[in-house]
Amino acid sequence: MGISAYVWASPTGAPLRDAVADATETVTPFAAQNAELRRNLDRATQTIASQKGKMTAMQAESVAAQAGAAKQLAAAQQKALAAQSELANVKAQLAAAQAKTGHSTTSTGASGKPASSSPVTGPAPITAPARADLLKPSSRYFGMYTEQAPFNWATFDATSAKIGVSPNLVGYFQGWDQTFRGDAVQRAWQQGRMPMMTWESRPISADNSSNSAPDYSLPKIIGGDFDAYLHQYAKAVVATGLPLAIRLDHEMNAIWYPWSETDGAGAPINGNSPGDYVKMWRHVHDIFQQEGANDLVVWVWAPNIVNNLPASHKAAGYLESLYPGDQYVDWVGLSGYLRPPYKSDNNFSFDYTFKASLDTLRGITKKPIILAEVGASETDGHKPAWISSLFDGLAKPENSDIIGFSWFNLAVTSYVEGVRATNDWRIDSRSDSLSAFIAGLTRPEDDFTLTPAQ
Repeated sequence: MGISAYVWASPTGAPLRDAVADATETVTPFAAQNAELRRNLDRATQTIASQKGKMTAMQAESVAAQAGAAKQLAAAQQKALAAQSELANVKAQLAAAQAKTGHSTTSTGASGKPASSSPVTGPAPITAPARADLLKPSSRYFGMYTEQAPFNWATFDATSAKIGVSPNLVGYFQGWDQTFRGDAVQRAWQQGRMPMMTWESRPISADNSSNSAPDYSLPKIIGGDFDAYLHQYAKAVVATGLPLAIRLDHEMNAIWYPWSETDGAGAPINGNSPGDYVKMWRHVHDIFQQEGANDLVVWVWAPNIVNNLPASHKAAGYLESLYPGDQYVDWVGLSGYLRPPYKSDNNFSFDYTFKASLDTLRGITKKPIILAEVGASETDGHKPAWISSLFDGLAKPENSDIIGFSWFNLAVTSYVEGVRATNDWRIDSRSDSLSAFIAGLTRPEDDFTLTPAQ
């Protein structure tokens, strides 16, 4: 068997070799240029990152300066209020002295004996304003909900420090499987804050995704199943001796809680029927009246804004059918959020969020209004503008009956219209949101009680 071997050698200067050489000479400069461009891009990226870092630091410094100014403003306001109070006391003492001209001015105690000058030992008593003064405050409430307040102030105080101003109202939630937490009320007033308890007729650990709690249906409450519990609860309120606001079974005009009456199609929710909500509210109120607790409780009836409710729940007369009556309510409130998914007509304003609901409330009653639970999502970047609009709205004369708001200062994951999403409602979620909040809160035309953060 024969084997043949062939070797092909390209002659020097052949067309193929020339083409390869030309291609190599062409590619090499492009590779060098590409490397240089990559180095330039890396330098530019580093420069941009550096500038962003400087910008972020500048924004943080700016917001910190805002908070510092807010704290100084709050301190000045507190000094002015203290001076006004002292002047009023002096005038009262002068008037009393003039009225007693010719009588002994010896200071006496409650027993009529000369008051002792010896120091009082033990902790200072917890005091609070009179309920009448709380009902119609001279300036607006600024409230906040956090994870654990008033049982733990860590997040509450940290957020207050970023704002520079401390809220004078604290919101929190309790369920009907819990006894009255007098310590919550005491801890709130120790800080000079009015407690506003959202009291839900279901277990405290109930899942917000369900509107079923058959053991806590409105007919069972009306029928007396919880009377012993309610009497004991009211007695505990009286024993504490301090006032609080109770937001009982809020957002009742919606369809997501077990104390709502019907869904959007007219079917009952949790065994309830039309008219049951008012009966339940009056029943609870009457028991508190029997125990003397209503001398301390500010009752807050607080529906949800009507924007995203079913058509049947927006209809004229529906919200009116859920109102217990002026003799059973002290404040009316609203829950209202800027939250996705956003409708095409949403202009991210105070009026879009609240006006329709406020108009309906004012047609029902002339009671003071509190925006009892509000917040704004960071989704799509509308939050700073919405916050500014919130304070613009509160400054309008037609909204002077709004005595304050309480901000839901948490980040929460939930299902909205079947979509799972996390909404960051926190005041300090971003520097621009925090900046807008500080600017609005400290405007004199919005008339908030400003207390400097510690």
